[in-house]
Amino acid sequence: MLSIFEIAALLLVLSAILSWVNHAYIRLPHTIGLLIMALVASFLLLASEAMFPQLSMTDTLQAALGQIDFNETLMKGMLGFLLFAGALHVDFSKLRSAKLEIGSMATFGVILSTFIVGTGFYYLAQLFGVNLPYIWALVFGSLISPTDPVAVLSILKTVKMPKTLETKIAGESLFNDGVGVVVFTILLAIAVGSTGNADAAHAAIGIWDIIELFVVDAIGGAALGLLAGWIGYRMMRRIDEHAIEVLISLALVAGTYALAQRINILGHHLSGPIAVVVAGLMIGNKGAAFAMSEHTKSALFGFWEMVDEILNSVLFLLIGLEILVLGLAPKFAIITLIAIPLVLLARLCAVYVPMKVIGTFKDFAKGAVPVLTWGGVRGGISVALALALPDNEYKPLILTATYGIVIFSIIVQGLTVKTVVRRNVDPTLL
Repeated sequence: MLSIFEIAALLLVLSAILSWVNHAYIRLPHTIGLLIMALVASFLLLASEAMFPQLSMTDTLQAALGQIDFNETLMKGMLGFLLFAGALHVDFSKLRSAKLEIGSMATFGVILSTFIVGTGFYYLAQLFGVNLPYIWALVFGSLISPTDPVAVLSILKTVKMPKTLETKIAGESLFNDGVGVVVFTILLAIAVGSTGNADAAHAAIGIWDIIELFVVDAIGGAALGLLAGWIGYRMMRRIDEHAIEVLISLALVAGTYALAQRINILGHHLSGPIAVVVAGLMIGNKGAAFAMSEHTKSALFGFWEMVDEILNSVLFLLIGLEILVLGLAPKFAIITLIAIPLVLLARLCAVYVPMKVIGTFKDFAKGAVPVLTWGGVRGGISVALALALPDNEYKPLILTATYGIVIFSIIVQGLTVKTVVRRNVDPTLL
């Protein structure tokens, strides 16, 4: 069994080697290239194991990956740092000007998509003879509906688009995962508490529990992030020492995220993702403008850019290698393939309906709907939530469909979003 240090060393070495190969020869966008190479390596290892089982070529890697709890690693480790790094670069003034669009897509859009995907997936499962209860189909809809901020922000680095559209995509992705986790938590509680009849399902969690969860999780998380960000800002403003200010930012992320997980109000925890996003917006905007010298700003933003690159590299490598240990069910491959356009349709509705409502009093740039639809990439958060499901007869289908959609989303949507932008957006705006 490998130690934690040896596992970390293995992942860093693989990330460095594959990143070099991609940059020197393949030249795909960094994270997408890593994911594709990790997937190819995983399939080659599985094929070699099938042909030559006596070689046991995958044993060491599978043992190492088996020691990594993907859900814990991402949701309670890497995610806070990645979200903070992303939020640092978001212009709050542009975010505020698009608050109606971002807010509606991150809330109503996620809920609408959850029910569209859940309902479609339920009937799709029935069509192929899989007895999937409707509530568990909705659980799948809730975990696959939010766009992934890590994947979205990583891909946005490689695509030139109007700042207004970039702000909408980035802003929505930063907030809708927090909302998505709340919706997922509610539906999972109902699914686990349900015994197959409506009364039991409603008994598991009531309407006031749902309101309470939203208020404590989302609003409480935002309040904590605002307070923590303000404290960090005031500390930075008192000094001009780049090393200490970088350390303050690092402590701000780790401390805020950990505290959000520990604070318990009415039996609910605060949203760590929303808290660090709000703190990141505070430091990246007010902090950068009033609390940092140019040297400190360069050092702090450079540090977080490196953290972002390193963690993204390891994360996308892990997503590609996870196929070795996930225990996917190939018999659900056809359902997964049909679920891909279902999720894209739901994403279109989640973008178009809120924008149509707001469009009665606000104009939108030409091409916004196709770009926002295709640019809504799914990623590691969906996989982490699927892995967090309790072991039951429905998990293999949900996990297989989630992984297939995430891989399609990152690779196909990620590689073609530039073409979608070029075809739908006025060239003078690029």
